[in-house]
Amino acid sequence: MPQFRQIAFIMLAGAVLAACSTTVPAQSRGNDRGPVTAELGPGEDPTYVDLVTFAQAADLVAIVGVDKQAAFPPERVPDVPPERVRLYLETLTRNLLASGTGVGQSLIFVTDVDRETDGDAPDLEERDYIIFADQARGRPGEVQLVSSRAMFPAGPVLEGRVRRVLRQLAAADAPPAIIGLRDVISVPGNLAGESETQMFIETRDGTPVSLSVIRRPGMTPQWGVSLGEIVDTSARPPEPESLAWYQFACFLPAQLPDSSFLQGDRESQERARRDYAFVLAELGPCARRYS
Repeated sequence: MPQFRQIAFIMLAGAVLAACSTTVPAQSRGNDRGPVTAELGPGEDPTYVDLVTFAQAADLVAIVGVDKQAAFPPERVPDVPPERVRLYLETLTRNLLASGTGVGQSLIFVTDVDRETDGDAPDLEERDYIIFADQARGRPGEVQLVSSRAMFPAGPVLEGRVRRVLRQLAAADAPPAIIGLRDVISVPGNLAGESETQMFIETRDGTPVSLSVIRRPGMTPQWGVSLGEIVDTSARPPEPESLAWYQFACFLPAQLPDSSFLQGDRESQERARRDYAFVLAELGPCARRYS
């Protein structure tokens, strides 16, 4: 790096450090903790839910290479715990994965990361990261991470997962946002052990969505999701790592609200509760690791 650029970077980082004694520009939101490391070990990859959550919150998603970093002195950032360090990062834009507007060749931001075991700040220079961020208003070239955890070592596998999530979010047929359960009805069949339960979902935009569970003697219960006014008895469960799965797994209530039952008898309600618990078990947990 030419000497004049080194001097410019030191002056710029020093100006930011001095200005941040009370306010940090483009600082990542929240006090959440999470390491930013050169590589993620087994079980440390972001979950599908993490990626959807960050992508929905971000103005831009990009792959950046860290060109230079500067650590804030602890006395300048008293809100940062001792085991953490606040870094000023100057990065180069490698690839813009999603953005409502264009961005420049370089992006500047501040984030908090865990210190190394020896107490030093981690060395992020010359490493590529995928970031989920908002553009800083009135400060071209500066961004604000949507979370101090919304920065991951870049690689082809993670990049592919992120691109898939971004395509799903941009699709015209993206499922509506679920905000609750409205009506539930459960009726027995003609044979012992036969029943059908229908659960009507409340969505943010009013789009009709329903769940159905059908039980037949000697068979595994069948369940599915219907998008539309008509309940489709041949409906299938949402595909794993789809936005429909995300909506149901993450936003259905833990149990059926008492106000949702259209029938007052205990037998119908207990049957509906059993079917609802079955659906939640089939969906699996809304697993988050960073978001």
